[in-house]
Amino acid sequence: MLLEDKIRDIIEPIIEEEGYELAVIRINGNEHQTLQVMIDRMDQKKITVEDCSKISLAISPILDVEDPISEKYSLEVSSPGIDRPLTRLKDFKRFSGFKAKIQTIMPVDNRRKYSITLIDVMDNNIIVRDSENNELSIEFSNIAKAKLLLTDELIQATSKGVV
Repeated sequence: MLLEDKIRDIIEPIIEEEGYELAVIRINGNEHQTLQVMIDRMDQKKITVEDCSKISLAISPILDVEDPISEKYSLEVSSPGIDRPLTRLKDFKRFSGFKAKIQTIMPVDNRRKYSITLIDVMDNNIIVRDSENNELSIEFSNIAKAKLLLTDELIQATSKGVV
């Protein structure tokens, strides 16, 4: 089991109990590590500093008790941001119509890297449109990395609270 998965198992129930969703877990750094926990609100409103503080205070004690990271580390709780990583099927559905970068594990149409527009989610497949206007279906399990691209449309939708 990956360390991130172990940490997810420990903190996700607490985060959900508080009315939030765990979007991303990352461990960064070598000598001094940072445990980065990115959260979303279940009501999809914007994450505030108070939200981050609340979750930090809620998960710190269990992390201290369970001690999943043996080295010294800092805990950082934040929003995934406007040009957020896409890590769950529901992220791809939520941001349909917006541009993203996707890197696959195995090639799709002889490529692994795409700048695409998200179209839809069907079962476990992400439906996208590439820069040549071709529609592709990419299995969710084949996605190594995905991230929204910062565009005027995304900024406008975010500022209006549409996404």
